[in-house]
Amino acid sequence: MKPAFTLIDGHYAIVRLPADEAIPPWAHGTFVSITRTGHELSIVCNEGNVPDVVADRGWCCLELAGPLPLDQTGVAAAFTRVLADAGIALFVISTYDTDYVLVRDAALERATAALRVAGYTVR
Repeated sequence: MKPAFTLIDGHYAIVRLPADEAIPPWAHGTFVSITRTGHELSIVCNEGNVPDVVADRGWCCLELAGPLPLDQTGVAAAFTRVLADAGIALFVISTYDTDYVLVRDAALERATAALRVAGYTVR
């Protein structure tokens, strides 16, 4: 049996800030991802929190049931292939316990249908 996905409430934005910028106070909520590299500070959070900064808005978030063992191979490859084959743009975030996939709001129905056809449960 393939793992299940759960739709997380809300609409999300993917934000790009300068690498040396402090984590802003608006980067909060029930689902937030903050990644800093030498090139950027990337934040995913509820789009309603995001001011007028460089951001791509209009994403939904699906959580893959976890925790997933860190040595398990092919999990993200399997579901991203399903979505790619359906022509759906995506943004993947991995944590210690699980994976999250963001798809555009307008593509949510097509994404969940493609995942279901491939044998995934989507709640």
